[in-house]
Amino acid sequence: MRRKEKNKSNKVIPGVMITLCALIIIYLGMTMYFRNNFYFGSVINGIDVTGKTVEEAEKELSAKIDVYSLELEERGDVKEQIKATDIGLKYDSNKIKQLKESQNASSWMVALFQKNDTEMSQIVNYDEELLKKYFNKLSCLYSSNAIKPQNASLEYAEDGYKIVDEVKGNIINKDALYDTIVDAILKSKPNLDLDASNCYENPKYTSTSQEVIDAKNILDKYTGIKITYKSGDKKEVIDGSTIHNWLEVDKDMKITFNEDKVKNSVYKISSTFNTFGNTRDFVTTSKNKTQVSGGNYGWIVNNAKEAKDLIENVKNGQDITKEPAYSQSAKAKGSSDIGDTYVEINLTKQHLWFYRNGALVVDGDFVSGGASTNTLTPAGTYVLNYKERNATLKGEDYSSPVEYWMPFNGNIGIHDASWRSEFGKQIYMTNGSHGCINSPYELAKKIYENIDSGTPIVCFYE
Repeated sequence: MRRKEKNKSNKVIPGVMITLCALIIIYLGMTMYFRNNFYFGSVINGIDVTGKTVEEAEKELSAKIDVYSLELEERGDVKEQIKATDIGLKYDSNKIKQLKESQNASSWMVALFQKNDTEMSQIVNYDEELLKKYFNKLSCLYSSNAIKPQNASLEYAEDGYKIVDEVKGNIINKDALYDTIVDAILKSKPNLDLDASNCYENPKYTSTSQEVIDAKNILDKYTGIKITYKSGDKKEVIDGSTIHNWLEVDKDMKITFNEDKVKNSVYKISSTFNTFGNTRDFVTTSKNKTQVSGGNYGWIVNNAKEAKDLIENVKNGQDITKEPAYSQSAKAKGSSDIGDTYVEINLTKQHLWFYRNGALVVDGDFVSGGASTNTLTPAGTYVLNYKERNATLKGEDYSSPVEYWMPFNGNIGIHDASWRSEFGKQIYMTNGSHGCINSPYELAKKIYENIDSGTPIVCFYE
């Protein structure tokens, strides 16, 4: 049994030795081969040079470069070419040799498991002056129909805002194009898609940009509301058809309000609700209907505050019903804003009536501004500014103490006139006041005791 095992061992050892020797011979032979030839799997910019000598590789590479051209694929299906001969493109023999020398012949077995794809940029040269000269002649740089890129935009419609697609345009980013062309040439790329390579000036925001979508949502929120102004019998509605005119989208897709346009809308609202200085239809005590123009009485919308409030109302994004903000108020709302507490001064009849809550408090004759001295009391609807006891009225040629002073139009007011013995009739035509309503003591006293500041004073001639 031991004899058989010994015989078997004697046969195996020589076989192993023979195999090792064969492998060593193959290894040494391949090592000698790869001293002058490229490794297995050696590729120079897509060209397989496995087993080729430097001279053979250079010859094959040169054959390829002689017919090389780079085709530029531009927007609008336009194409241009740059040929190797246009830019003096050639291989650098020394660099090809350096690539071969960088391969250690004894490490050829390692190369079997590695990729040896060398970029062309390492072994080619071009004439930079020629390239720049040719580059500056490219027609894509000088389009006769230049279209600038435009961001996606937002357009108002009845059912909300629509996103309008961006405009790519055809303006070349010159620096980016040059750098990309150089890179493509050095890598021997046959084609260059200018669009895919970002060689154009592109819009910052497209229709799918989140900033555009967010802006649309905000605009829809703002224009989807209804603000109803209501005061008395007057009503105005603000909705998206108006609001969208105020809204602007800046270059960063931020929503801003055009305050001037908001104010213009507020002015229109004011024209509905303002009654200051309006011509009013007034029914007199004698049931006659007259029109009274001018004066300082009435509602005045506070335009500045209302514009500011309106912007905040829109930003809140909720339907609301409201009254305008007023800088001056009247006693009643709506078209008939005088209410049922007022002083009726009939300058033609020289008689006044004071009503409080619809009930007559007092009435009586008076003397108004003089016709002969051109100091007639102005017609109009005014507001009682304040009332004062024991005042002294002063002018250029007079100083008159009174017990009851009730001004409603600058220095014009109702007051007692102890210096007069009679009132009414046509006294004002020849011996009128400086514009005030000269009243008997008891009439002035009764009015004073029952009137409040802010009460309408209606002066008119029939």
